[in-house]
Amino acid sequence: MKIFNDMSKTTISRIIAMILLDIMACVVASFVAIFIRFDFSFEAIPERYMLLFEQLLPVNIVVMLVCFFGWKMYKSVWRYASMAELINITFATCSATAVQIIYCYGTNHRMPRSYYPLYWFILFGATCCTRFSYRLLRTINMKRKERSGEIEFHNIMVIGAGEAGDAILKEIETSQHLNMHAKCIIDDAPICHGKLLRGVPIVGGREKILESATKYDIDEIIFAIPTAGVKTRKEILDICKESGCKLRTLPGMYQLLNGEVSTSNLREVAIEDLLGREPIEINTEEVLDFVKNKTIMVTGGGGSIGSELCRQIAEHEPKQLIIVDIYENNAYEIQQELIRKYPELDLKVLIASVRNTNRMEYIFSTYRPDIVYHAAAHKHVPLMEDSPNEAIKNNVFGTYKVAQMADKYGVKKFVLISTDKAVNPTNIMGASKYICEMVITLMNKKSATNFVAVRFGNVLGSNGSVIPLFKKQIEEGGPVTVTHPDIIRYFMTIPEAVSLVLQAGASAKGGEIFVLDMGEPVKILDLAKNLIKLSGYKVDEDIEIVFTGLRPGEKMYEELLMNEEGLKKTSNKMIFIGKPLEFDSEWFEEKLNLLQDAAINENQDIREIVKEIVPTYNFD
Repeated sequence: MKIFNDMSKTTISRIIAMILLDIMACVVASFVAIFIRFDFSFEAIPERYMLLFEQLLPVNIVVMLVCFFGWKMYKSVWRYASMAELINITFATCSATAVQIIYCYGTNHRMPRSYYPLYWFILFGATCCTRFSYRLLRTINMKRKERSGEIEFHNIMVIGAGEAGDAILKEIETSQHLNMHAKCIIDDAPICHGKLLRGVPIVGGREKILESATKYDIDEIIFAIPTAGVKTRKEILDICKESGCKLRTLPGMYQLLNGEVSTSNLREVAIEDLLGREPIEINTEEVLDFVKNKTIMVTGGGGSIGSELCRQIAEHEPKQLIIVDIYENNAYEIQQELIRKYPELDLKVLIASVRNTNRMEYIFSTYRPDIVYHAAAHKHVPLMEDSPNEAIKNNVFGTYKVAQMADKYGVKKFVLISTDKAVNPTNIMGASKYICEMVITLMNKKSATNFVAVRFGNVLGSNGSVIPLFKKQIEEGGPVTVTHPDIIRYFMTIPEAVSLVLQAGASAKGGEIFVLDMGEPVKILDLAKNLIKLSGYKVDEDIEIVFTGLRPGEKMYEELLMNEEGLKKTSNKMIFIGKPLEFDSEWFEEKLNLLQDAAINENQDIREIVKEIVPTYNFD
């Protein structure tokens, strides 16, 4: 039979065993129905009905098996049996009984009228017992192991009594691989309070979280409201993190819409869940029209921002995507990821340095990109303080060379990835990025290519950023190091940063510096505390926070725009445009030549030359 195709011997054995149990159930149901009909007296059963029982039994068995196969009773995984399987059992046994009635009346082999409902009821009950007994026995066994201490169970609190919460509870209840015990549910809807969901009490709203965490000895809290807005999510998670419990959450609303709600979709609560800012939204149609069927080049395409750029660009159907990176490991990783996700994508991955003029010439002349996203840069502030000439060579002149090639080979738009550290810079990395913005402004004045810059703050989770460092320190048992208790930063997620870059490229006219309104700045100390709490530890008890002092070139706070730049609104309420930088082009080109000579000759006074170009640079 088709049902046995591609099945293991164990599976086939289980199906055969189930068929034998069903045949036994059919025999028992057929006889017991007559036995009950005649008042539980074997002697009271007329001989003709016993003869009919013997004649009908083979027919009943065949009919039952056909109906059970038809309703896929031998395809279900009964250890996870639920309402859907119960419905199948109901229809299968009803069908078997109905066909039996039709056969009996059609062939004049009629049994007593009460026999048929009794037959159905007994067959239905026996089938349910055989199907659901596995779950019942497993539940009893798990309870026994829990009481005896054979398995250490984690007490779980579920936030949300909706569909997602129900799905999580179902998986906790049925999975043999989870050692979780749901103890209570929190939901803000008063109508739910005092009720049970899958046997678990709904104890109250968010005000009951901390009290219930102590009362039920909760080890882990699962946030199961995928549809919650950013504000609501932050408010509830702010309460949860004070409980000292480990926190996990479903990623978002799409999980619920796609029916993908399960423990496999749970993730650790990330620090961005507590930022409390609505995610940036972009005009996806505008971006699609801009990128689709274009040849796109991304320099630094293996880095944190560059790789996310490549992912989002690949979704928008480019004609060709060219990834340029000097670090082959990163380039290889994003290459393999894109090949898996987008097998039809025309992808070229090239190992190259943006400082190599001949290599850039070859790449531009060969592939003729329509759009260039320039993300290649040295960005680590303390490391660049120790190697200032390298910051200038790579950031400034790498940008200059790529921009010149873009102009020479007719690139339509060139988008520079800049940083808020370019504003009133106190470190060589920030100053070099400001000069990069000046390069873009210079090139835009004399080129048909539209050159623009995109400036944003710190990116959560990027290579070398503070969050991965904190996570590693927490995993190692601490301490977590913070440079200063009052240091603040603006933050956004990597997808947000890349969305801004794509939007800028789509709407740019040339010469603009795009800036994201990133809301209120965040204290790094608060980030460290929250991350420790989200990991289920207590600050300064389990994990200590140590202050190490400001690093070379590090600011207490970052600024997004210098006062003289001003702001202009765009159609996106979270994106602004600063006025183009104003300077004398000839003077700037002369200074660039001096700066290049100083960098090549490893001039130790290169900061003085940078100061002449960027008067707001303060490196004292």
